Amino acid sequence: MKTRNKRVKKSKWIKHHRYFGLVFAFFLLMFCVSGIVLNHPSMFSHINVGRNILPQQYRFDKWNNGLMRGTIKWRNKVLVYGNAGVWLTDSSAKAFMDFNRGFPQGVDNRNIRGMAVMPSGELFAAGQYGLFRLSEQKTWQAVNLALLHDDRIVDMATRGDTLVVTTRSQVFVARAPYRTFQCIELAAPNDEAPRFTLFRTIWWLHSGELFGLVGKLIVDVVGLVLIFLCLSGVVYWLLPRMGKKAHMAARQWLFSWHDRVGRLTLVLTLLVCATGWMLRPPLLLLVASVKAPAIPFTKTSADNVWYDKLRSLRWDERMHDWLLYTSDGFYSLSTLSSAPSKLVVQPPVSVMGLNVQKTMDGDYWLLGSFSGLYIWQRSTGMVIDYFTEMPAQVVQGSPVGANAVSGFSSDFAHGECVVNYGTGTDLVPMPQWMASLPMSLRNVALEIHTGRMYTFLGPTSVLYVFIIGFAILWCLWSGWKIRVRMNEKKRQKANEA
Repeated sequence: MKTRNKRVKKSKWIKHHRYFGLVFAFFLLMFCVSGIVLNHPSMFSHINVGRNILPQQYRFDKWNNGLMRGTIKWRNKVLVYGNAGVWLTDSSAKAFMDFNRGFPQGVDNRNIRGMAVMPSGELFAAGQYGLFRLSEQKTWQAVNLALLHDDRIVDMATRGDTLVVTTRSQVFVARAPYRTFQCIELAAPNDEAPRFTLFRTIWWLHSGELFGLVGKLIVDVVGLVLIFLCLSGVVYWLLPRMGKKAHMAARQWLFSWHDRVGRLTLVLTLLVCATGWMLRPPLLLLVASVKAPAIPFTKTSADNVWYDKLRSLRWDERMHDWLLYTSDGFYSLSTLSSAPSKLVVQPPVSVMGLNVQKTMDGDYWLLGSFSGLYIWQRSTGMVIDYFTEMPAQVVQGSPVGANAVSGFSSDFAHGECVVNYGTGTDLVPMPQWMASLPMSLRNVALEIHTGRMYTFLGPTSVLYVFIIGFAILWCLWSGWKIRVRMNEKKRQKANEA
């Protein structure tokens, strides 16, 4: 009776492993392929994907989806920039012309974070992977910056004839004629040593980046292992169970390697799955705001206390200081060599970062993010909602609010233009030919990896990683239980012999 119960249990584990594996093999394959792309963004930055083959919601419409991040006036014209490049128009916005000649191929290389016109008339554009200067032939030319490996440019600003380029970890400063840039590593804050959130630490552990390139390659191998397990499992199931000896031999070979590779990599695979599980709701809520100490011999213990934390650096003419925004909030610096001091007043900003930061009338800052748009008077500490003109309210929960601001412009004759990430803006007409501008492979991979690409899921897509992650963990566990039952059967036969 006991033997029969064990046999029944083994049969159930086999069914669980088979059907969970077959149903979720496609989604697991997409996880693995997209994860490998996301682990090496610069390697795939030149590859685009046509929006005509993507769901309708990924088409550009009314400058949404980050197409218009900001504008800048240049030679009686207006330059519009965003995540698809730069476009030339005038204050009436009646016609737009491509202004991307000279940028590297690939939309990811044309994701413009900011633009600046210097007093000398020189025009600069900051892409996330490099800085560019416009030549006399109206061609963008790369400017050499000693960027750290995998570092990205996040902001560009000016103070007089000084150009300041901020990356996620460093600050670069140059003065006319802007041939050489001085790299500045900001000092530690004078009130507390910044720490990484547990979310960021888990993110780096999930990608392997916590341990540098070696860690990334190990996670890539885990991804390749999962791809092999998916494909070998599906082929094993498809091959006829009876018939030609070649089929039987192939099934046996597939089963042997599927079992062996799965057992050898089980711990690493479980680690990658579990950490990915915690990066999306609902488990995300448990780690989003928790601070974690530095882990020795990992990137969290880097000498630069601002590693991967910088988001923008602007000169405040009224307060006569540098306003630094980081993933830990806003800080003030009297000079670029002084220790930053954290500000008491912290305006609402989505954890996804600032998309708009402009000075208004010399005494106000306009701050826009997926949490909304706010006017901040630093001299008094007043923060009001741009839309309601009421005091700002701190909203807990989703990082994307009702007014998910992705861009702003005050350079058109239509007046101030606020761009919503989802719905765009009606104030500036967008040419229809822009609707199908290509999307970077990295962004497509991100949408697939998070489940947002599966638009048929509707609002439940926010739980996609949790649901699929649970299914994958159960599939791995059932496979392990099958092996345990097989080992028990072998031991029983050995004892009977």
